[in-house]
Amino acid sequence: MPDALGLTLPISALGSRRPASGSKSKPLDAPALPGATSDQDKTHAKHQDSRRYLSNVGGRYGIVVARFNSFVVEALLDGAVDALVRHGVSRDDIEIIRVPGAWEMPVAVKKVIEKRSYDAVIALGAVIRGGTAHFEFVAGEAAKGIASVQNSTGTPVAFGVLTVDTIEQAIERSGTKAGNKGAEAALCALEMVSLFKAL
Repeated sequence: MPDALGLTLPISALGSRRPASGSKSKPLDAPALPGATSDQDKTHAKHQDSRRYLSNVGGRYGIVVARFNSFVVEALLDGAVDALVRHGVSRDDIEIIRVPGAWEMPVAVKKVIEKRSYDAVIALGAVIRGGTAHFEFVAGEAAKGIASVQNSTGTPVAFGVLTVDTIEQAIERSGTKAGNKGAEAALCALEMVSLFKAL
C-alpha cells in the first residue's frame, strides 16, 4: 500500500508473476569446507556451504528503482522480484521505491534504510553512455554514493545499476544474452542477509 507520499508499493499489489519458461536458478559456487578429505566429502561440503548462505533469507527487502531508462530497468525489477520469490521471500516482504534516476539513488537508499527496517536493499537502474561526459559523473557518483551508504549503515545494498556503452548492452543485461543483472543483484542481497544471520 502506498505511504503518505505514494512512494512505496508492496510487491503483493503487483499480483502473481510467472517465471519465464525454461529459466533455472544457478547453484552458487563455494569452496570445499576445511577438513573435507575425499572427493565425495568435498562435493558434499561444497553443497552444504552453498546452502548455508542461502538457507536463512527471510526478512524485508527494499528495491529502489530508477525510472530513467525504464524500458530496461523494469526488466531488471522483474528479474529481482522473481529471484527473491523463488528463494522463499514473501511478496509482502518486498517493497518497491521509485526514484527519478541513478543520481538520486544514494540519498533515497540512505533514507529508506533510516526510515524502514530492511534486511537488505537492492538498487536497480541503467546509465547508458551518451555523447558527453554526463555518463561518467552519474555512473561514478551513483556507485560511490551507494557504496558509502552501505558502509555507513551496515545494511547490505546490492548494486544492480547497469553502466553500459550502448542500448544493446543494456538490453543484453536485462534478461537476454547476458542474463538479468536485477536477478543477480537480488541473489547477492539474499546471500548477504543469510550470511549476516550466520555470523
